[in-house]
Amino acid sequence: MNHPVAVIGAGPFGLSTAAHLRARGVPVRVFGEPMVSWRDHMPEGMILKSTPAASSIDAPQAGHTLLDYCDAAGIPRLVTDEDIIPIETFIAYGEWFQQKLVPELERVRVVSVDRKGGRGASSASGGSGGFEGFELKLDSGELFTARAVVVATGLSGFAHLPPELAGAAADGPTPTGPVSHSSQNHDLTRFSGKELIVVGAGQSALETAALAAEAGAQVRVVSRGKGAVAFGAAPWQQPKLRPESPFGRAWSLWALSYYPQPYRYLPAQARHYLVRRVLGPLGAWWLRDRFEGKVTVREIDRIVGAGAPEGSPVLSVRTHGGLVEELSADHVIAATGYRVDLAAMDFLGHELRTELAVSRGTPKLGAGYRSSVPGLYFTGLPAAASYGPVMRFVCGTEFASPRLAKHLVAAHR
Repeated sequence: MNHPVAVIGAGPFGLSTAAHLRARGVPVRVFGEPMVSWRDHMPEGMILKSTPAASSIDAPQAGHTLLDYCDAAGIPRLVTDEDIIPIETFIAYGEWFQQKLVPELERVRVVSVDRKGGRGASSASGGSGGFEGFELKLDSGELFTARAVVVATGLSGFAHLPPELAGAAADGPTPTGPVSHSSQNHDLTRFSGKELIVVGAGQSALETAALAAEAGAQVRVVSRGKGAVAFGAAPWQQPKLRPESPFGRAWSLWALSYYPQPYRYLPAQARHYLVRRVLGPLGAWWLRDRFEGKVTVREIDRIVGAGAPEGSPVLSVRTHGGLVEELSADHVIAATGYRVDLAAMDFLGHELRTELAVSRGTPKLGAGYRSSVPGLYFTGLPAAASYGPVMRFVCGTEFASPRLAKHLVAAHR
């Protein structure tokens, strides 16, 4: 079969996968705007939490790391764990990587993906058999056939709004409404002079709060639990007698970073728990000084509900003492993370979504990141429930991309 492989998404995982497939001589068509989530859905002034060593997009040949980009661009090298990475630098690095290794990127959107040749036409082992591939429709109107499809759409469509906040966001979170999601606030200067509540305790919540305060907003972080707002240890304070990993020194982090292949054999409950809890809510060490003394923290037991009388949000919260109080502001930002939900991937045809084996809304993946539908692969965040929390981070490309490419080539010769 001479049809190309379609890679949907042009963020770090999509670009890395495409580069590895091209290096193996596989015809590839790659769709999407390069680094669009980083450019449009992260706040201006953001700094990556990851270290330089954990921020390179994996390539099939040497010369395409973040350090190589710094040398090519003539900017100071980002080398040590104490060096911080401005988001503008990382976006420019991703675009440089794309121009070097995925020059044929097509900046169009995939509208739909459906099977071609009928359900069950392929063998369960992943071989091509009588399977005729997939039919893709682009927003340009073009229809074409792909022999395999790699879904690498990143965070797109997965922004999570807790049901407790839904009462103040009847039409969902929007930047102009009472409640928005952190991914909808690229420009935080619009909150200058406003009272702002940020819900959450992770890096996204704490950095959004700090940036908004620096832009002139009066900011409160509302977090569940006592002592929920915390910051990681500086590099020079990391324990020395534990193995290094991209996320710090710890045996568990080392194992999850470099040996994620056994992860998919764990019970489903354990896998989903670890994805949520490992590398969970924790501010970066360099953020502490910008946060403390500038942002108010309100620790609560939980949010009971929310409303928006006269268009302004009001949160009903239960305190640790058991009382219910109301917190009001001009706007609420839910920095409440992302949840993979197959239903949000509406470009996948109904038959495909029905046939996919899932676990709590996420696709179940086997060896080589293959799904239960032969020829359909997932990488990046949707793979985290199968391969562990490292798939939430750029450094996960080092494990995922070469293995996915190798499996796809072997299965579709």
